[in-house]
Amino acid sequence: MEIKKYPWFIKEDIDAFFALFQNNLANFVVIAITMISIGYPADIVYGKVIPGAAISVLFGNFYYAHMASKLSVKENRLDVTALSYGISTPVMFIYLFGVMKPALDFTGDPQIAWKIGVAACFLGGVVESLGSLVGTWIKNNLPRASMLGALAGVAFSVIGGQMFFHTYEAPIIGIFVLAIILVGLVAKKQMPFKIPASLFAIIIGTVLAYTFREANIGQVTEGLANVGFYPPLPSLTFIEGLQYLFGPMIGLLAVLLPISIYNFIETMNNVEAMSAAGDNYNVAEAQLFDGVGTMIGALFGGVFPTTVYIASVSAKWTNAGRGYSIINGLVFLLASTFGIIAAMSKIIPLPVVAPILVFVGISMVSQAFSSVEEKHYPAVVLAMIPYLANYLQSKFASLAPEALDKVSPAIIPLGQGAMFTALIWGAILVFILDNEFKKASVVSFIGAILSAIGLIHAPKLSLFFDYKYALAYLIIGIAFIILNVTLKDSEDESQLQKNLMVD
Repeated sequence: MEIKKYPWFIKEDIDAFFALFQNNLANFVVIAITMISIGYPADIVYGKVIPGAAISVLFGNFYYAHMASKLSVKENRLDVTALSYGISTPVMFIYLFGVMKPALDFTGDPQIAWKIGVAACFLGGVVESLGSLVGTWIKNNLPRASMLGALAGVAFSVIGGQMFFHTYEAPIIGIFVLAIILVGLVAKKQMPFKIPASLFAIIIGTVLAYTFREANIGQVTEGLANVGFYPPLPSLTFIEGLQYLFGPMIGLLAVLLPISIYNFIETMNNVEAMSAAGDNYNVAEAQLFDGVGTMIGALFGGVFPTTVYIASVSAKWTNAGRGYSIINGLVFLLASTFGIIAAMSKIIPLPVVAPILVFVGISMVSQAFSSVEEKHYPAVVLAMIPYLANYLQSKFASLAPEALDKVSPAIIPLGQGAMFTALIWGAILVFILDNEFKKASVVSFIGAILSAIGLIHAPKLSLFFDYKYALAYLIIGIAFIILNVTLKDSEDESQLQKNLMVD
């Protein structure tokens, strides 16, 4: 048999690179704006946080390129796409407002608060790595529709939906860029002069933004002022931060534990999505090195955990290989080191970037449905709903709680621990559809336990924050056991009658 040589780079990597880089860039634009707005100085944000994350991204992208090479050799095929890697958007928001802001509010010192964030990030990496011990078992026992439906919920609301809104903030630019993305990446039509669709969209969109004055030339000046030298420097800052984290800030552990568990489950889900798309990676290995990458980032000042990206599937759609991952790691390191990310975050308007992430959302939701049996479609839809609640909760719970309550007082508890709730309900419905009521009861009892300890339907880890949810899951679990027995008896009786008729 001829041994095929997996290429370092193919032309399809170009589109995938721009999609992944813009995904990372969009997150770091949010990080920079938010951290500075809540009180962190630019020297910490651009000089420590972003370079630390860049080191993490470099390590992860290189490692996942290595994993792609191993899979190519193992299966002797060239159409292997490397996993995408970066900072999880939902986890990023939790760390911004659940860790970094409380740390700054408590200490009043950005330097100490940053150290607490570094310690939280390192601890999150430890939990992610430990998740590799159970990741394979979960992957083999949790229905695919449940996992992909949960991810589709994130893709639809947090990524695709939110970015679709941003697209319309500057309709002349955003709608035109979206059209280019739909033609070039969804319909896969060639752009003029064979320019990659995402690059073509960014260039045209940015030119239009300044032409129609949706952006002003002052943004360019402001952006260029941030260009400088921000080298990533290693330190043991996390050790000092741990003293606070296990001291006066120990309450943050109630935030860190569930979101870290969420992070390794997100990795598991995204690896499963790639498996459905044709590249069957080792989920435990991915979870382990997600955690290692997060810890390495913390050693260089990063404060945000990293994960396998939901954008992996969109890269697969573009038929990318491993080159896009390698280039992303290198370019992101250079861009952060020389302040280019800081400049680009000011120069490129968000409505230009947003349509690319709309494509990521479209591809993930589409993949969820195309990768499961048709009879399991309802389970995918059901698993998507908790993240809609999570999205509404995250946007309006603090700003307009009364308005949110008028829509439904259940939005907040449904949105708390949305990933776990989505997995539970997706799995329950799959097992119902497959007439496996015993398994549905087991999942219901797991839901009762998660409710009882505050991992779902509660703002923090606590015992019986609201006992009604735990009791509700317990009741349906018992009901499924009864159904399992009665339906089995009915089937046996029906079969017996058929046998008597034949006799």
